[in-house]
Amino acid sequence: ARKPPCRPLSDDRMITNITAPSPPSLASRAGAFAGVGRSLPDAPTGGLRRSPSSRSASALRVAAGARAEPGSVREWIERNLDAGAVTDVSRGGSSGWAEFSTYDTESGKRFFVKTSRRDPSMFIGEGAGLNAMFETNTLAIPRVYYAGATPEGSREGNSFIVMDHLNFGGRGDQAEFGRQLALMHAATPAVEEAKAGKFGFTVDNTCGDTPQPNGWMDDWTQFFTERRIRHQLRLARDPTLTELGEKVCERLVREGWFEPCGTIKPSILHGDLWSGNIGTVDGKPSVFDPAVYYGHSEAEFGMSWCAGFSQKFYDAYFEVLPKVEEHFEERRQLYLLYHYLNHYNLFGGGYRGQCVGIMKGLLA
Repeated sequence: ARKPPCRPLSDDRMITNITAPSPPSLASRAGAFAGVGRSLPDAPTGGLRRSPSSRSASALRVAAGARAEPGSVREWIERNLDAGAVTDVSRGGSSGWAEFSTYDTESGKRFFVKTSRRDPSMFIGEGAGLNAMFETNTLAIPRVYYAGATPEGSREGNSFIVMDHLNFGGRGDQAEFGRQLALMHAATPAVEEAKAGKFGFTVDNTCGDTPQPNGWMDDWTQFFTERRIRHQLRLARDPTLTELGEKVCERLVREGWFEPCGTIKPSILHGDLWSGNIGTVDGKPSVFDPAVYYGHSEAEFGMSWCAGFSQKFYDAYFEVLPKVEEHFEERRQLYLLYHYLNHYNLFGGGYRGQCVGIMKGLLA
């Protein structure tokens, strides 16, 4: 999801089945849909009444016995999720590219829905990532039931995603978050390629609004240099950054900065773990709005400068996955570099200087 520029918080510098399909099921339809839809506010209410208790036009109550409009999100939920009729729809605001709603049903089950005018690829990537993290049974992650195109004739945008509605709270206990995150990283991968030791993901996705290529590779060093650092450098089109970046990629291979880690096993990564994507659900640590892929567990700390991780977080994390001290600082700077380059491509400004500083430090 689109995010604002980060300010440092610490010194750490589709179509799917309705039974929580595996990421390949979501991925199989990636890129299959296109077109321009109408945004959610333009859709007719289709049997929805404005709640008299609502302070705004965002709360809608479904009239008893009213039929759902053909092709609507409401109709999809009532037909596919075995939760009974939709009783209320609450509009929950929007981002730069999507509208948010909560659907209450007569069974008591609640669903969080995002709709968009964009093609389904971003929701397909988000859904695949959330379900891959959900399968680890560690952090509180919403289960995704659908991610893809709106039905033909829909007047609610061009794509949507349906997931469990979770009541998110504040950050919670940092030590427990560190422990659960490490357990997620240590979990057996949910897809065969990652089980076989490959790095990447079943679909390409985005980090912020930046395309993030995730084609599978056997070697982590190759994946990180090609799919992450050089990808961002190509987007930046800055000769100075490119020259420095190539020298960094050559040096990390020559000096073996990843070698002390031994055989790096693919871990499921949130991929964009900053403060705005961290919370709790009933006190249990939770993360959302991911940029998921399978990679080196340490890469999760690439947004630590904008995440506010405490020492208790790190202590608990490294109790589960022990820290590899040799070349840790060089690897930490590499993972920071990817996200600083991404911020430069998203927002420009002073992030270029941060990128130059990191790379010059790695080459010193």
